Amino acid sequence: MENEIEKPRWWAQALFIGAIVSAVLMVMAGFGTRLGMWSYTGGFTIASGGVMLAAAVFFLGVIGYVVCLRKGLQSERSNILVGLLICVVLLGQFGMQMNAVSSVPRIHNISTDTLDPPSFDALIAVREAEGANPLAYDAALLAEQQQAAYPWVTTLTSPISPANALNAATMVLEDLGLEVINVSTEKGIVEATDTTFWFGFKDDVVVRVRAAENGGGSVVDVRSVSRVGQSDLGLNAKRIGSILDGLRDA
Repeated sequence: MENEIEKPRWWAQALFIGAIVSAVLMVMAGFGTRLGMWSYTGGFTIASGGVMLAAAVFFLGVIGYVVCLRKGLQSERSNILVGLLICVVLLGQFGMQMNAVSSVPRIHNISTDTLDPPSFDALIAVREAEGANPLAYDAALLAEQQQAAYPWVTTLTSPISPANALNAATMVLEDLGLEVINVSTEKGIVEATDTTFWFGFKDDVVVRVRAAENGGGSVVDVRSVSRVGQSDLGLNAKRIGSILDGLRDA
């Protein structure tokens, strides 16, 4: 028929399908891990497969589009362009993650007080049950890197009383979307857990409040530690900064 629409050749359709599959793998890797369908290692393996497939589709897609231009093929172009767009988005996201990893030190244990970091209490057993990263803070190894990368992560001196500061810290953590696990007025600490959106990574936070030495106000320290992984992409320091900002406004 004169008006019959020519179907794209199989290789153009294959490139489009490959791009869709790579996107599905990337999404499935994160949410499947969060839902407990597989381990973090399994999730990273699936995500890596999605990235490699996206890179292959992008490379072949560029070649395919050049072929379309040279041979005047029309029906294949839309499939290839959509596939290339999907791959650009996926590879762009991956590139940003890799840039974040390379721009911050490979540490995941951040504290405003590097000499006497706040201690966890109720969350210790939870972390041990999950086989999480150790909580020991090696100041000789971590302090210099942390201070160079995150100079704003410092102890906060507040004019409000320790009791009020502890209540304020609890409210700030809740306002930031963290799950408050334990509030101990006796130890002057608040413990909470933050869960990332995609992979469901859990980072644990403890806020310690002490009376200021001059007898008025309070001294607040915050510590944030990832349960898994070596690099936190700077999220623990960023979280501490948000907590400190919230307490300053309290």
